[in-house]
Amino acid sequence: MNTTFASRGLATFALATLPLAIQAAEPQLEGAADTTAEAARLNPLVVTAALAPRTADETLASVTVLDEATLRRQDPASLPDLLRGQPGVDVTSNGSFGKNSSVYIRGTGNDQNVLLIDGIRLRSATAGGAAWQFLDPRMFQRAEIVRGPLGSLYGADAIGGVVQLFTPEGEEGDPRPRVSVGGGSFNTQRYSASLAGGSGGTRYYVAGSRFDTDGTPVRRGGEDKGYDNTSGLVRLAHTFDSDAEVGLLALRARGNTEFDGGESDFVQQVAGIYGELPVTGNWRSRLTLSEARDESDTVQSFGASTFDTRTQTARWENTLGFGVHELVAGAEYSEDRVSSTTTYDETTRDNAAVFAQGLLDFSPFAVQAALRYDDNQAFGDEVTGSLALGYDLDDSHTLRASYGTAFRAPTFNDLYWPFEDFGDWGSYQGNPDLRAETSSTVEVGIRGQYQAFYWDLAGYQSHVDDLIATETINGDSRPTNINEARIRGVELAAGAEIDDWTLAAALTYADPENRSGLNAGNRIQRRASQSARFDVDRALGDWTLGGSWILQGYRYEDAANTDRLNGFGLVNLRAGWDFAPMWSARLTVENALDKEYETARDYINAGRAAFVSVHFGQ
Repeated sequence: MNTTFASRGLATFALATLPLAIQAAEPQLEGAADTTAEAARLNPLVVTAALAPRTADETLASVTVLDEATLRRQDPASLPDLLRGQPGVDVTSNGSFGKNSSVYIRGTGNDQNVLLIDGIRLRSATAGGAAWQFLDPRMFQRAEIVRGPLGSLYGADAIGGVVQLFTPEGEEGDPRPRVSVGGGSFNTQRYSASLAGGSGGTRYYVAGSRFDTDGTPVRRGGEDKGYDNTSGLVRLAHTFDSDAEVGLLALRARGNTEFDGGESDFVQQVAGIYGELPVTGNWRSRLTLSEARDESDTVQSFGASTFDTRTQTARWENTLGFGVHELVAGAEYSEDRVSSTTTYDETTRDNAAVFAQGLLDFSPFAVQAALRYDDNQAFGDEVTGSLALGYDLDDSHTLRASYGTAFRAPTFNDLYWPFEDFGDWGSYQGNPDLRAETSSTVEVGIRGQYQAFYWDLAGYQSHVDDLIATETINGDSRPTNINEARIRGVELAAGAEIDDWTLAAALTYADPENRSGLNAGNRIQRRASQSARFDVDRALGDWTLGGSWILQGYRYEDAANTDRLNGFGLVNLRAGWDFAPMWSARLTVENALDKEYETARDYINAGRAAFVSVHFGQ
């Protein structure tokens, strides 16, 4: 789509009128046999936003939940494919299938957002941010996207938001197997299998998956760049008669990805054990010990490199109930370790934190207030806080307003990259005196929650100070806290369950603006300011048919805003067939119109791709 988002007028009108159109039909829907499950999908429980279960309309935050039914219908090949175009979310990549990808939430950088897997954080301590492209969506049961600052709950880097992925949990009953076999374009093969069940208070879930593809060129005229990923998951839990619980989680993904100029072997891993105890009738205490690893061994024409980072964390969390009010308080200690072919001046750092949050219900008013203190060995201490207020206008409409602060921790690359002399090109070295980037955000929103549909409108503005950027003096370069940014935007999301139709829509406008230096007033590079997404699915007896229409506006490759990348539109189609008891088949056609598009200069994404799979199990 070589326009400046030519379809945005139609998309804006369609999304803006969706709540009104469905509300007009509401009297006819009141007699429909809506199930509890359908209502839960429209107003699901969310735990990421408040460290405690709250329905979406109670969270006082902008949230999107992608449940198990959504993941099964869409059956995405990668996690970035699942997140693309969701409210407030922008994705860029250096090609398809395991190529370097960045997820921007509300215009913030990939390293200004947090990825959690069952509460365990996964990221690179050297580069910052998460390697989203190496996680197989089939390993997860649901995803929660919380937009806005959550530094007071999760500490460093939660400036734009938090994405939490949840793995399946076994249930009491006989073993339930599930197997999937499929393949398609670019000689792609996909396999997965799992076994779940439970007995006597013990629940288990074990799974494995394999993804292998020849891939596609990442540059015009280039050769195919392959990718393979083998993932395994084990989750166990036991609940005692006293209601105490212990459990463990282990998830590991490893494989190889080829890129322009080389290839890389990778490992993404999280592991943890936990114990939860009902201390009193209104006090539950939970201790989690975890480890996350981000590892890569890369071979390129100019040499080989290794970057392995490991984060070990102990988190103690307590939830106390006082009637309709709750208090969540705890402490956290983590240590980052780096092992690399690059010689850093420091290879470890630790962080200690304490936090507390009050969840107060003075119906129709609600108050959520949180405060956290972090003390980091590398860059000192940071205090973050948040305050959210909600007011129920009636049974269906809730107003909310919030203010929150957050920070991004400098990475090992920022702080300790060793001195490199490039001759006439100058030199570069890390800066151990860097401060953390800090932000403050104001948000207002309103949500309409009805029996068969919902809509949510939010506006926000963020100021980010002490942004880390490279400063060059007499040819010598190093990172310094010199930049500032202002990000503001509006998000509108809606969803509906009408008879056999499942509908979801999102419209995002963001204005991420540099506010310092030569590029003051320019849009931050690689961010699209406008996007829309529409998902439509229809059940027809044993069949389901559906599709997604994703629109993204233009973006700039450079901070000077001189190199413009055109916007684009994608159409993804899907179909499912339950052809026998316990058996089903699925067909997905990604980029059905075969659009050539790029989100990073000179890196093209895959064209039309079709995949077929057969599944056994519930």
